[in-house]
Amino acid sequence: KICGFFILNFSSYEFVWAIFLNRNGKNMQLVLIKNPDDTQIVVYKLARIVFAETGAISLQIVEAMASLIYNIYTKYDKSFEDIANDKNIFDVLNSSSPRHKYLDVDSDNRKLQMCVRIVKTMMHGNLKDSVFGATKFHHTDVIPQWAIARGYIMECEDILFYL
Repeated sequence: KICGFFILNFSSYEFVWAIFLNRNGKNMQLVLIKNPDDTQIVVYKLARIVFAETGAISLQIVEAMASLIYNIYTKYDKSFEDIANDKNIFDVLNSSSPRHKYLDVDSDNRKLQMCVRIVKTMMHGNLKDSVFGATKFHHTDVIPQWAIARGYIMECEDILFYL
């Protein structure tokens, strides 16, 4: 018989770790409770990607990356879920990326929460396109093959944006 319920970890609206105790406090059981609202899961996936790619060092760069995501969504008719899982768009999704470790940021991090708010605004279509239609980007410390013969249309912090 269950006599107690304690939340151990609340992470990204994706899931809740919970522990159930019986009357004598023994026989603990760890249960993973998934959030049934898939849109919240996608919001946090995209927010973590935006955080990892930009470091959330400024509102401007966070809005720029979210704008790029929305441009991909509208131009290529891809779902936000597909975009959030595309390693060709976001190098940070590859385990070999130096920024990959930032995907595991704590869900209560203030900079991640800023990314969440911007991503929600973007997903509702209420974010101004601050990257002039760009659908590609790279960091200035790496020049991918596709960018060699192209001119970038915008630079923000250490990220270059392309059509």
